[in-house]
Amino acid sequence: MTSLDLLLSRFSTDALTEPAPQGAVLDAILSTAMRAPDHGKLRPWRYVIVQGVARPMLAGRIVASMKRLDPEVAPAKIEKRQSRFSTMPMIIALGMHLRPENKIPLIEQELAVGAAAMNILNALHATGFGGVWVSGDVAYDPELAAELGFPAPHGLAGFLFVGTPIPDVRAPQRRGVEGYVAEWTGAPVQFGADA
Repeated sequence: MTSLDLLLSRFSTDALTEPAPQGAVLDAILSTAMRAPDHGKLRPWRYVIVQGVARPMLAGRIVASMKRLDPEVAPAKIEKRQSRFSTMPMIIALGMHLRPENKIPLIEQELAVGAAAMNILNALHATGFGGVWVSGDVAYDPELAAELGFPAPHGLAGFLFVGTPIPDVRAPQRRGVEGYVAEWTGAPVQFGADA
């Protein structure tokens, strides 16, 4: 399989089981973040690894955040998130170490965090693991971010669920790129995907 084939075969999945990457393999996967585009070399990404007995502890913080943000949150939604955060083989909290006073605009710092997270997802796939990036309202809760080590102005970009894809998990069908690309020739472009 070529490198391009590998990238084209990657997909997100939360159908994950043990094991999650550990040791030198995990270090290599996380090191791919250091290759992400990063205007100003600020390295605004930070990662908090959650596994083992820490997972239900994090799930409790997630549920508390949900109730804080919406006191009338549906019990089914609470149960789903509690289960997912308690049982995923590994969770990586995607921290953003932001510098609002820096000349590099915040949007570019946040985009660098996203690019680094994508490198990690690609590296997981390349090493036989899988993952999915999840966010939701709790990812934007400053109190939860602070509990994980990211007090304002820092924050979270979400969480990666990480593990080994269950056997027979299938990639979803993907659309072709045609409707998402246009060549600019001097006038504003239009995209088929937006028609």
